[in-house]
Amino acid sequence: MMGRLFIETLSGARIFKCKFCRVDSASHDDLVSKDFQGRFGRAYLFRNAVNINLGPTEERMLLSGLHKVNDICCSSCQQIMGLKYEKAYDESQKYKEGMFILEKERMLKEGW
Repeated sequence: MMGRLFIETLSGARIFKCKFCRVDSASHDDLVSKDFQGRFGRAYLFRNAVNINLGPTEERMLLSGLHKVNDICCSSCQQIMGLKYEKAYDESQKYKEGMFILEKERMLKEGW
């Protein structure tokens, strides 16, 4: 028997939500940069993301070099939302460690 799904609701005026099921994904307050590239196009870098599940850790060669990352998907509808940076090997990319990339094409904005 499965337990109940816990969905976190973010406070604040401007919230990014999953485009597919509309649960909260990230707050504008945690937005670090809009200048990132994801697998579906433009992506945003956030300090924090909610209502996500982490996939397995993988080493990937990204535009900015080799990183250890996890795919992240919506915990409600299981759609891929982006990735989490676990480790950056290049010193100039270390600031990304522990942060999240959410794909613009996979989000809705609320409160704008």
